[in-house]
Amino acid sequence: MSKQPEAPKGPATAVDVSGEDIHWNQDISYGSYLKLDELLECQTPLSDKHDEMLFVIIHQASELWMKCCIHEIGAAMEHVKADTLGPVFKMLARVARIQTNLKQSWEILSTMTPSDYAEFRGDLGQSSGFQSFQYREIEYRLGNKSERMAEAHKANPKRYQRLQTVLDEPSFYDLCLQLLAKRGFDIPDDVLNRNWREPYSANDKVEAAWLTIYRDPKKYWDLYELAEKLVDLEHHFHAWRFAHMKTVERIIGYKRGTGGTGGVSYLVKALDLRFFPELWTLRTSL
Repeated sequence: MSKQPEAPKGPATAVDVSGEDIHWNQDISYGSYLKLDELLECQTPLSDKHDEMLFVIIHQASELWMKCCIHEIGAAMEHVKADTLGPVFKMLARVARIQTNLKQSWEILSTMTPSDYAEFRGDLGQSSGFQSFQYREIEYRLGNKSERMAEAHKANPKRYQRLQTVLDEPSFYDLCLQLLAKRGFDIPDDVLNRNWREPYSANDKVEAAWLTIYRDPKKYWDLYELAEKLVDLEHHFHAWRFAHMKTVERIIGYKRGTGGTGGVSYLVKALDLRFFPELWTLRTSL
């Protein structure tokens, strides 16, 4: 019997059905790279009800997508600080498309009926999406600052301190307005040097600056593109919020949320919030 050749010790090669060579590193596999064993152990429903698995997976997947949003928004903010806007456009476009994916997740969850949810809702205790510290960071980064909302995370010092740090920093929109000032636009000092822990309030001079940009997009093309990417981002964010509200209404009606919020009534109020107000109001003035 002939001796079998030893397996190569370097990167291995295989051939797929198309006849093309496939190379992989023998020290790493798809499962180990993605830590699938650990990831797939994280879905642990508290009840034996069929629909709770969907509920868990939807929310865990949403948290992963929000982690990606934070990654992209943080990087985009650094580029705005450096006045290197090219990469910002791709990053903001990516966040907006992630929001579309998050909106789709609510449509999947809406396949769960009120009776389905009622079977395990009592097992959730006081847990609520309201307690998502990643969602809160996204809102803070985009400008919806509220110190009170951070209090829900006080029991976890690390997360609470993270949110306090974000509260103390300029929001994405604040950085964009600082950039306008650097480019020579008349942005008031009380806008550029304000208490970052407070939510931003619309300003007539800021709207006038954006109007100048919108009236001559060829001259201010990168700032015009930045503004439209911000509008696109907020548009998709509101669509996600709306889908969330309608899904909650469809499944639990007007019951209070598990975390003590007003449920649908609380979510409806959130639809009125604006991150970048002048970019919406200027459209009437154009």
